[in-house]
Amino acid sequence: MPKLVAVLIGVFVPFLLFSQKKNVVKKEIDTEIKMIAKKFKTESNFNKAQSFFIKKNWDSTLVYSMKQLDVGKKSELKDYCHYLRGRSFKEKKLFLEAKKELNKISDKFEFYYRVKISLGEIALEQNDYKLALQYFVILEKLPEELYDFKKSNALHNIGLCYLHLEKFDKAEEYLFKSAELQKAQKDTLMLISSYMDIANLYYTQYKDNEAIPYFEKAYTLSKKVKSFELKQNATLNMAVVEENRKKFPLALTYRKEYEIWKDSLNDQNKVWAIADLEKKFAIKQKQKEVNVLEAENKLKEAERNGFLVASVLLLILFGTGVYFYRQKIRNSKIILKQKNELDELNATKDKLFSIVSHDLRSSVNALKTSNGKLLENLENKNFEELDTLLHNNSTIANGAYNLLDNLLNWALLQTKQAYFYQESLHLASIVQHVEYNYKPLMLNKNIIFKNDVAASEYVFADLDSLKIVIRNFLDNAIKFSKENGSISIYTRPSSEDFCYLVIEDTGLGMSKSTREELLKETILLSKKKNDDIIGTGLGMQLCKSMIHKNGGRLDIESEENIGTKIIIALQKFKNHG
Repeated sequence: MPKLVAVLIGVFVPFLLFSQKKNVVKKEIDTEIKMIAKKFKTESNFNKAQSFFIKKNWDSTLVYSMKQLDVGKKSELKDYCHYLRGRSFKEKKLFLEAKKELNKISDKFEFYYRVKISLGEIALEQNDYKLALQYFVILEKLPEELYDFKKSNALHNIGLCYLHLEKFDKAEEYLFKSAELQKAQKDTLMLISSYMDIANLYYTQYKDNEAIPYFEKAYTLSKKVKSFELKQNATLNMAVVEENRKKFPLALTYRKEYEIWKDSLNDQNKVWAIADLEKKFAIKQKQKEVNVLEAENKLKEAERNGFLVASVLLLILFGTGVYFYRQKIRNSKIILKQKNELDELNATKDKLFSIVSHDLRSSVNALKTSNGKLLENLENKNFEELDTLLHNNSTIANGAYNLLDNLLNWALLQTKQAYFYQESLHLASIVQHVEYNYKPLMLNKNIIFKNDVAASEYVFADLDSLKIVIRNFLDNAIKFSKENGSISIYTRPSSEDFCYLVIEDTGLGMSKSTREELLKETILLSKKKNDDIIGTGLGMQLCKSMIHKNGGRLDIESEENIGTKIIIALQKFKNHG
């Protein structure tokens, strides 16, 4: 029996701690932190710290909260900064640092009871059950309807402390209270943990007949949840129970099931590593596709020239004098037209390769220089500079990736190999999907973003090309916007045939001559005047081609140092009910 108890304690206690942590932060405190950030808009370090905290990016939270404490003068934000740092250290398992930060928070802090919760959980992690009990008993007396926490969790933790302190009567009282509340609240995950705790309580006292039904209840409930860890723990418990009851065939069945859940949990942990490899492979694959397209274009050009030569030879051999003369004139006109088109395409291609190679070289050189600084600051342990350099590297890599993506789409469009299918599309949903991918970039520059696209608008367009157009213009708006600027996407009153989508920013803007040049149909690719901003003009050319292919129009309204409005006219889907 003692061997069984030891195994069961090792199985369920870690999961309990995991479950408790998962339920500590509720929307109420998140909402309050966001409201404080809006109140102090000028405190950029605190705004970044709270944003990274909500996203559970603990390292960046620690960096910007420390910056706020170093340079910030708002005393109202100090308690919030220490709370963000204490929580971040706790999640990173740095308990000593977490306790130091949490103990710096004044008792006037609006969410001071959450400080007690965190300190209690740290004590529980460090097996200091008497200290943990002191914190959790305070929570028992607080009315749940007035405070942002689950009373069932507090009761559960109290019962767990008594269990480890071997005060079994008290442990039984609190664990059953917790289980009743969890059953009423339909908190299945925590209820499973409570059943396993109760079972272990009885096993510790050698009350097998009372313990086993609770292990069975935990196992039955675990089949209804998606947590592989819960399924694994509940199944292993049943295997150990059946082995102690000498029911070895049934125990073997549970053991096999345990291995299945264990493998599933391991597979889940490999997903992110596989996703990262797939991303790297996709970039290499796209580069290969560009190379293949270039080779195919050269082959087609050679085949076309050979066909023209063969045609001229046949006409010389079998044509009559008059027919030969007329055909000669006609062929000369065709050749001249094709030569002009070919010269124009070659000029565009040469210019494109020159600009793209220059920009890619600039990006790689910038990454090389930045990585050198990164290594230097890593040796000096200058963590603030490291954070800045890592964000710069991310910006450079995103720019280079967007350049390659536009190059591939442009090549597919020029060779007429791009898949194109127009259908009814809900414009607001498309914009919202693109917006989601660019929120981190806007947040990094403190750009205020508004999406006021009318929910009633449906357009008749190709999905992939429309996303490319919106993505390129939104990327340009972010790129040319200054810190603390704003970007808005909205729809103007539409006509009978067209819906007007506007992307407006408060960035650098452009002159009238630049705007007119960009709108010309015959414009070639050109380098932007601002050399600090990577760009080939390829994105604009690609967007214009795709807008026209969808039967739409493009217009630009802009003033230097005021901002730019990109106006895209798209065909409406008239048959939408």
